[in-house]
Amino acid sequence: MATHLIELSPSDMQRRLGDALAVYVDAMRYPRGTEDQRASMWLEHTRRAGWKAVAAIEDIADAGDGADGTATLPETALTSAPLLGVGYGYCGAPDQWWQQQVIAGLRRSGTDSARITELMTSYFELTELHIHPRAQGRGLGEALIRRLLDGRRESHVLLSTPEINGEANRAWRLYRRLGFTDVIRGYHFAGDPRAFAILGRSLPL
Repeated sequence: MATHLIELSPSDMQRRLGDALAVYVDAMRYPRGTEDQRASMWLEHTRRAGWKAVAAIEDIADAGDGADGTATLPETALTSAPLLGVGYGYCGAPDQWWQQQVIAGLRRSGTDSARITELMTSYFELTELHIHPRAQGRGLGEALIRRLLDGRRESHVLLSTPEINGEANRAWRLYRRLGFTDVIRGYHFAGDPRAFAILGRSLPL
């Protein structure tokens, strides 16, 4: 199965939003209909400073190699190629809900103000990273992260991921392998009953 990584523009994301959200729902095992609740938020995120998205697509038989070693894709690739994975993120900022939630959690955990300032002043929020179940275990998650973080100017990257007993799933193994360490454990975001971990690491990767 041939796979290629491509960067998505905001208009590309809008065009492939249904496919990207289908990957998200299947990867997270959410009930159908969840994608309808997330669509407007994913589109809003494309307007945030520093937004970057990467997708893994399948079976582009016509693709050639560009001068930089990446795939050169035909015009139809973005509209027709099966989507196997998607990830995106953007620059963290004080007016963002996620940053406000993390700061509140850091304060509750007793983190000193200097450390909070260090963490929240210059970071890339790795907002979403999802691989379709039929394509998991092939290194696509790591490839997407590396492509997303390549050339970022922020001092570090932060993400949140659901807590898993013993950290025993592919996402956790990937994050640990890439050097992500604990920022907050057992955190509950407003409106979500699940416990999350906030993880981070310095950049470049």
